[in-house]
Amino acid sequence: MNMSEQTICTVQFNICVPKPDVLSPESASIDVVSVSDSPVSYPSTIKTTLVVPPSPRFNPNIRSGSHTDIGPRKSNEDEHIRIDDLSSHLGDLYNWPLPSSFYAIFDGHGGSEAATFIKTHATKIFFQDSDLPQPPPPPHTAITDTFLKDLQLSHSKAFLLADQAIADECTISDYTGTTALTVFIIGTHIVIANAGDCRAVISRNGIAIPMSKDHRESCVEERKRVEELGGYFEDGYLNGELAVTRALGDWYMKSPAGSESPLIAKPEVSQSVLSEEDEFMIIGCDGIWDVMSNQEAVGFVRRELRKHNDPERCAKELVGRALELKTGDNLTAIVVCFKKRVEPIRPKFRCNGLSEDAKSRLRCLFEKCE
Repeated sequence: MNMSEQTICTVQFNICVPKPDVLSPESASIDVVSVSDSPVSYPSTIKTTLVVPPSPRFNPNIRSGSHTDIGPRKSNEDEHIRIDDLSSHLGDLYNWPLPSSFYAIFDGHGGSEAATFIKTHATKIFFQDSDLPQPPPPPHTAITDTFLKDLQLSHSKAFLLADQAIADECTISDYTGTTALTVFIIGTHIVIANAGDCRAVISRNGIAIPMSKDHRESCVEERKRVEELGGYFEDGYLNGELAVTRALGDWYMKSPAGSESPLIAKPEVSQSVLSEEDEFMIIGCDGIWDVMSNQEAVGFVRRELRKHNDPERCAKELVGRALELKTGDNLTAIVVCFKKRVEPIRPKFRCNGLSEDAKSRLRCLFEKCE
């Protein structure tokens, strides 16, 4: 099937979004289907839901900014990647028919070694060794559903390869690990892979739409999976040790490769299609989300973008806001804009008693001041 004929808007998860007039700030839900955790075998099929996107002609204009801060900790264990033009970055390695971008956050714990290792070897892990699919040969330029499925499998494999690489690296302790969230954008298609409690949230006309799910005790599905495998939670910590139920590394808490354990590196992978209503995405570590809700973060970034239209400055301001709210962790935020600018705030005024000519003059005056 050619994607120009029918677009796959959601693969592996269903996004249930009520109409805007009845949507509460964080009422959107995601039902994600995981892929195999085995380092040698991967599923050949993926459950697919087909829907029609709001605007098939939307061409995102990608630009981004990022900022990280040590916060109140003694060291910063976060790492992140921000590549707006992936094709240029990879050179002749891959030649996609559409603009592509890649973003990632690795939130280390027990030391920064695991997070730093993954960032250092990101090209090899995510693009060379993970069977990243090649696009259809010319003259075909459309992204097919088969390509998108292979792309998701590739990112799933990358997480498992990264996990095993950490285990094989003698300089990294078995007591060190990292959460990971990656975002791959090609054209209007966006693939997100997540293991841990970093989070991706899209602003859709100012409404916060969660694009990932935190792997913590608070997640009903995760709690059930952990308890069925003999794990338990103590004060919110998996087996009394770790705040997340999925992570790379931390091999002291994992079963041998190929067998299930309460702590796994298996990512949840989702694919969706961007539309004209999508303004920007926030990718952040838990240091942001521990003190701000999805809607609070989206509202804050949206206001700042309307003022100065600078995603780099926005990322720094978002981190600064989380610090003001007394976060207790390292902080990293990436702001990815999908448009040249978010529409600025236009002043509202009442002109009772003014002539139409006077009202017009006032409007022109305000527009010149923006």
